[in-house]
Amino acid sequence: MSRVVFVNGRYLPYAQATIHVEDRGYQFADGVYEVCEVRGGRLVDQRRHMDRLTRSLSEISIALPISLRAFGVIMRETIQKNRVRDGLLYLQVTRGVARREHAFPPPDTHPTLVVIARSKDNRKNEISAATGISVITLKDNRWERVDIKTIGLLPNVLARQQAREQGAGEAWFVDSAGYITEGSSSNAWIVTADKTIVTRRAEHGILRGITRTVIFDVVTKLGLKIEERSFKVAEALAAKEAFLTAATQIVMPVVKIDGRSIGNGKPGPVTQALRACFHEVAEIEG
Repeated sequence: MSRVVFVNGRYLPYAQATIHVEDRGYQFADGVYEVCEVRGGRLVDQRRHMDRLTRSLSEISIALPISLRAFGVIMRETIQKNRVRDGLLYLQVTRGVARREHAFPPPDTHPTLVVIARSKDNRKNEISAATGISVITLKDNRWERVDIKTIGLLPNVLARQQAREQGAGEAWFVDSAGYITEGSSSNAWIVTADKTIVTRRAEHGILRGITRTVIFDVVTKLGLKIEERSFKVAEALAAKEAFLTAATQIVMPVVKIDGRSIGNGKPGPVTQALRACFHEVAEIEG
């Protein structure tokens, strides 16, 4: 079946889904995005994703191009037109098309909206979750407002490529004080010897991941302990368990950091419990 993409009010065949060369997203990375999980043909945590999208747009002064209700209709129709049962939905809003100039274009410039849905084989994730993945650590060289989910992701792209070249599944950024911030496309977590789950506080130094937010509710359901605080690489290496969270991977065990095994080098019981319980707590349509 040929894929269908929503672009500025039209559902187009994938090969014809294009934007103007002077779109500010293309020239300046002047836009934001969201990635939502699709499970059983239904959106996961749509409300939370829309809340974060609205915040990101507000932080860079882009007006919401359509109502949130209209967003929901378009998202569901894109999923249906592509017959996606399990997969991902990608949503991007840029400041629109205008003559290339760094300052904002005229106020009547309409934002560009693109929505893409694609199927995903979850078996690969399940295989990875059964054995765990490795991560590498890198100096965090991104701008300070990574709490905005902007499409300007070049440092993240380079970090993930470096991880791939070293045979790792993810790269974790480390700030100037030696503390782990987050991954190139994920949030970072450790589990201490007393089974306390630790992740960095969601301030401007990290993105407030939607999966990360749901994990707090999962922790409550399971009766576990959680702390929001910074942790250094040395503490992560000495942890009982480590894992990452993202819409694309849910809860993924991390069994090696910079080539050194975490705990016994296998996915731990806390991480496995969080993964198993996640979709019992997440908001799923219908």
